[in-house]
Amino acid sequence: MLDSFRDAFRLPDLKRRILFTIGVLFLYRLGAHIPTPGIDATAMSHLFDQGGVLGFLDIFAGGALRRFSIFALGVAPYINSSIVMQLLVIVIPALEKMQKEGEEGRKRIVQITRWGTIFFALVQAIGLTFWLGNVGIFSGVLFDAVIIVVTVTTGAIAVMWLGEEISDHGIGNGISLLIFAGIVARIPEAGIRTWNMLKLGEMNLFVMLIALMLMIVVVAGCILLQEGQRRLPVQYAKRVVGNKMYGGQSTFIPLRVNQAGVIPIIFASSVLLFPYTIARLFSGDIAAVMQRLLAPGSALYMLLYVTLIIFFSYFYTAVVFNPADVANNMKKYGGFILGIRPGRPTSDFIEKVMSRITLGGAVFLAIIALIPTLMTKIMGITSFYFGGTAILIVVGVALDTVHQIEGQLLMRHYEGILKRRDKTGGLLRF
Repeated sequence: MLDSFRDAFRLPDLKRRILFTIGVLFLYRLGAHIPTPGIDATAMSHLFDQGGVLGFLDIFAGGALRRFSIFALGVAPYINSSIVMQLLVIVIPALEKMQKEGEEGRKRIVQITRWGTIFFALVQAIGLTFWLGNVGIFSGVLFDAVIIVVTVTTGAIAVMWLGEEISDHGIGNGISLLIFAGIVARIPEAGIRTWNMLKLGEMNLFVMLIALMLMIVVVAGCILLQEGQRRLPVQYAKRVVGNKMYGGQSTFIPLRVNQAGVIPIIFASSVLLFPYTIARLFSGDIAAVMQRLLAPGSALYMLLYVTLIIFFSYFYTAVVFNPADVANNMKKYGGFILGIRPGRPTSDFIEKVMSRITLGGAVFLAIIALIPTLMTKIMGITSFYFGGTAILIVVGVALDTVHQIEGQLLMRHYEGILKRRDKTGGLLRF
């Protein structure tokens, strides 16, 4: 990995992409510290020190929600809009047709997703403003509330734009990197808080050592989950094209155990946090019951969390991986899986294998995501999110970014070979 980063800075174009990504992440972290007008940051910090759902919500905002900065909503509105849009593409024929129209259709889908982001950001901003009024942190007039809603909504739009800029002109997935940056930025603070808990006797040293050992196991498990794959052997028949013989070789189809990466956890968390935010709009017994039932750590929340992680694992895998296309491409070039007939039988076999390994990956994802909650309940550790969702996102995004850098290096390596052969009078001219 270190060699890849070292080689990347030797290539001007790739170096520019990496520096651009770092610059955008710096702007994002800077915005996370700019306070929203009319909000008492000190009172917000004291409120978050009480623990509960607020600390979990702040994980995805990178500390911006604790300060209630202009980026307090983080990437949640964009994620919610993306989830709804992907579901609508499946159930609405017009949107499905639009997606298949090529680049122009995809641009229109992206534009609709952006408008959806504005809608979700506006709803969540209004919900948070009402919540601040209910807890006594905000007591301004209607005009002050409008300013807060407009500021936070604009901040969510800016976060969406920063993520798209990274994806287009930087390296890696922009939205995932923004979440990654927010989590990593909180590591020093979490370390200091944990050290203070040890000194004050709020945390037992033995429990701390067990937690650190479990953290190492979780990191190793995350890496195995992200890199694990089932390889289906494929044999290509010999065929003659012109005067040359092609085929006759063996290869494999790599089916990843976790095809969806960290997307299921991010999607599941965002889906569960949205109704919780809506409940903040209202006061009364019904709203209080909804908030209590959907609070992270409750039995209903954990059940829905596991169910949604498994659902989105299958859903996202179905979106990004099509067994029928793989089987048709194999048949087109004379490839076949040993013991399986080409065409539809091959497609059914790949889909069956993919369903089985996806279930295992989804269950493992759910276990990792629930580890902080289980540790809190079993060992009594509070305000100490050492693993689970945060570690899985960090490991997954880091591995994905490294793979993209390696892919860029490999592509430029081949381009360099072609250019050198062309300059020396080789046979490669295009």
